[in-house]
Amino acid sequence: MKITREIKTAILVIASILLFIWGYSFLRGSDLLSDYRTFYVEFDNVEGLAPSAPVTISGLAVGKVTAITLHHETAKLTVEIQIKSDFPISKSSVVNLYEPGFIGGKQLQIIPNLEDQTPAESGDKLKSGIVPGLLTGLGDKLAPVQQKVELVLVSADSLISNLNDVLDTKTKNNLKASIENLNATMASFSKTSKSLSEIMDHNKGKIDGVVTNFEKISSNFSKVSDTIAKAKIGEAINNLEKTLDGVNKIVKDLETGKGTMGKLLKDDAMYNNFTKTSKELELLLQDLRLNPTRYINVSVFGKKNKPYVAPKVTDTIK
Repeated sequence: MKITREIKTAILVIASILLFIWGYSFLRGSDLLSDYRTFYVEFDNVEGLAPSAPVTISGLAVGKVTAITLHHETAKLTVEIQIKSDFPISKSSVVNLYEPGFIGGKQLQIIPNLEDQTPAESGDKLKSGIVPGLLTGLGDKLAPVQQKVELVLVSADSLISNLNDVLDTKTKNNLKASIENLNATMASFSKTSKSLSEIMDHNKGKIDGVVTNFEKISSNFSKVSDTIAKAKIGEAINNLEKTLDGVNKIVKDLETGKGTMGKLLKDDAMYNNFTKTSKELELLLQDLRLNPTRYINVSVFGKKNKPYVAPKVTDTIK
C-alpha cells in the first residue's frame, strides 16, 4: 500500500498537535503518560504556595500542585494535587503546608494515617494543616524579645529625660568643678608618688639594711624556736602536773582534816590546847626572866630559895 504525501502530512500534523498538548501539560505539572491520583485540599491561606510546587511524603516528592482555586464566597483556597505514587493514602491523612527552607518556597507534605485502612479515592478532599516555618517560629520567638526591647528603650528614654532634668546648669557646673578637683587631687597624688619614689631611691641602702636585719632576726627566731622545740618541755610540763597534783592532794587533806596540820585547822579542841600550851610557855619564860634564881641557883653559902609566886598575866598573853 502506497502512502500518499497528504497522509504523511496529516500524520505529522496530528503528531505535532499531540506533542504540543503533552508538552503543555508537562509544563503545567501534569504528565499525560503517567497514572495520577488527584486530591483536593482546602486552606484559609496558602502563604505563597505556587502551582507545580512539590508534594512530599516523608521528604520524598510523590506529586505536584496542579491548580489553586480561590472561592469568592468564602475567600478560601482549594489546592489540587496530583500523586503519581502508589503509596496507600487513607481518607484521614493530613496534608500540611510547610516551608522546607529559606529559599525553597512553600510545599505540601502528606502525613498518612497508617492506622486507617480506608483508602482515599482520586477526587477526595483531604484534611489540611499548617506547619510553622523557620521564619514564622523565629518571628514568634522574637516577638517577646521585641516587646522587652521596646520596654527597655522606653525606660532608657525616661532615664535620659530625667537625667536631663537633673543635670541643670548649676549641677553641670558643680560636676565640672568636681572633675577639676579630682584632676587636681590626681596631680597631687602624682607629685606625692614621685616624692615617695625619690625618698625610696635615696634610702634604698637603709631599706636594704632593715630587710637584712629583719632576715637575721627571723633566722635567730627560727633558731630559738628550734631550741625550744628540742627542749624537754613536755617532760617539764608532766613534772609540773605531778607537783600540782601533790599540792592539790595536800590541800585536800588539809580541808578534810587529815594529818597534824589538818587537825590543827579543823579540830577546835586541838587548836585550843595548842593556844593554851603557848600561853603557859610564855608565862614560864616570863617567870624565868623575872626570877632566874628560882631555876638556876648558884649559892656558896646555901641561900634559901624564894617561894614561887605566879607571874602576872600581861596584856600580851591575854
